[in-house]
Amino acid sequence: MSLLLGYDVGSSSIKATLMEAQTGKILASASWPQKEMEIIARKAGWAEQEPEVWWQNVVKTASMIKQAVNFNSSDVKAIGISYQMHGLVIVDKNQNVLRPSIIWCDSRAVEIGEKAASAIGKKKCLQRLLNLPGNFTASKLKWVKDNEPQTYSKIYKMMLPGDYIAMKMTGQIKTTPSGLSEGMMWDFQKQGVAKILLDHYGISEDFVAEVAETFSIQGELTKAAAAELGLKEGTKISYRAGDQPNNALSLNVLNPGETATTAGTSGVVYGITDKENFDSKSRVNAFVHVNHTPHSPRYGVLLCVNGTGILNSWLKHNVTNGLDYNKINEIAASVKPGSDGLVILPYGNGSERTLENKNIGASIHNLSFNFHNKAHLLRAAQEGIVFALNYGLDIMRQTGVQTQTVRAGFANMFLSPLFAEAFATVTDSIVELYNTDGSQGAARGAGIGCGIYKDAKDAFAGLKPVKKIEPNGKLSAVYKEAYENWKIVLNHQLERS
Repeated sequence: MSLLLGYDVGSSSIKATLMEAQTGKILASASWPQKEMEIIARKAGWAEQEPEVWWQNVVKTASMIKQAVNFNSSDVKAIGISYQMHGLVIVDKNQNVLRPSIIWCDSRAVEIGEKAASAIGKKKCLQRLLNLPGNFTASKLKWVKDNEPQTYSKIYKMMLPGDYIAMKMTGQIKTTPSGLSEGMMWDFQKQGVAKILLDHYGISEDFVAEVAETFSIQGELTKAAAAELGLKEGTKISYRAGDQPNNALSLNVLNPGETATTAGTSGVVYGITDKENFDSKSRVNAFVHVNHTPHSPRYGVLLCVNGTGILNSWLKHNVTNGLDYNKINEIAASVKPGSDGLVILPYGNGSERTLENKNIGASIHNLSFNFHNKAHLLRAAQEGIVFALNYGLDIMRQTGVQTQTVRAGFANMFLSPLFAEAFATVTDSIVELYNTDGSQGAARGAGIGCGIYKDAKDAFAGLKPVKKIEPNGKLSAVYKEAYENWKIVLNHQLERS
């Protein structure tokens, strides 16, 4: 028997899945912690996590898998890793972490990225990076250089969160072209490390990890890591990718015209193209996709709304007194589409790329104390998230990405029938929902990387949608009016910021 193990290292939790390679059968899944992992915010706009906590939770989920199913560790042929994108992990020569990771929703490096774009030239940045430097990983490292020089002086290597987990498993420090592109460290013209930005920041190229292919043998479990994970020493790590490219892989979204979405803590739409297109304001971002090759280019154009599921979670804990999400969805659905004019902007989780890296915060508008109630708040939140995603989609469409059919995991916000129907109707897309997730995608990716599957078609044989949602024509006019009203409110807030 050949088994595959996939890990999805998120900012809320770590999820693991053990999969039977030949059949795609899920033998066991585990997620930890039960409550969202802490995000450390020492200042407004900051967001950090301790990498060691990620590792402890990886170990915990491995233990939970072992408790859930009896299997021979020698049957696990490969491990795949998916991870939260854009985070910065720095280590010294002994592979000791030097400071907490500055994660994806941290806003401290926005100004650094803006100054770099002006100094290098926005046109040149877009041609070479397909994006402006922005608030990405390279800019976060520049912040450390400027503000924590003693820590910076001890750096041996910089990594993304998935590179760190792979290092803990293998003792080797590696990264991928896709990973470097998400950190603004990949030069699309030269197909190599982006010295154009690193040199501007005065950052040594030596800090960049060795580059490995996304689907390849990237190392093997050390004796110490195998003991912690309850696995066999020498087990191969054969895939790693950021959460959104990996989410696309998990949905078999690999070719131009195919689109994936997810609505977890953040909300993302990720469309595939074979063209090096970019948004002139870098409000949506293009990265190297997992199956990119120089001869068959594949780029993922990504729009991200930081304030997505985190808004729903905030309402759950602060407004509903901890009701479960099914009940929340039921209450929200008791209000008619448009939420009787109540508008919520969901931008309360740091600077937003679709708003040109402005941090305008979340806000509630048109609230009537004599008419609106908790149900209106809950519905307006879900609609506000859909509207924010469609606002980004309008930008993405301008770059040539098509979104007639969108695939998503049957999870997170898409568990809400209200949200799923609103998304399909507002975006005028057919939404296909699948029983898959990031950890399953990482497991399948590992199978491709170690050669168990001959290609992606082989890896995803049998993956079928469990639900399909089409736009509700009866509600399209109502939602169109509500979306236009939402944009008026957004524009007023942007003018004030």
